[in-house]
Amino acid sequence: QVQLVESGGGLVQAGGSLRISCAASGRTFSTYAMGWFRQAPGKEREFVAASTRSAGSTSYAESVKGRFTISRDNAKNTVHLQMNNLKLEDTAVYYCAAVRSVNIFRDPGRYDYWGQGTQVTVSS
Repeated sequence: QVQLVESGGGLVQAGGSLRISCAASGRTFSTYAMGWFRQAPGKEREFVAASTRSAGSTSYAESVKGRFTISRDNAKNTVHLQMNNLKLEDTAVYYCAAVRSVNIFRDPGRYDYWGQGTQVTVSS
């Protein structure tokens, strides 16, 4: 079992940057594929980015490709999401999620563990 805690959210102007992080408990972090999802008010939770266990492969939603970067540090049990050139439509609660798998998934239903979320608000 793993517990996830996100941090680093906040208010940023459009065009700005923000890095959010997710810290995981336990000694088996390197066996989990990690994903970032977001949910805006009144909308479904949507896939943002994911990384395989070794970070050898990553995947991004089309809406964030080229602007967001997922990275992980297995020695520190952390995964990060660097968000550049933020847009108003990036405003949402961002969640990290974990699944014990060699694969990565875009379907939130495939993930077993979730953090509590961190709010990212982009202003004009």
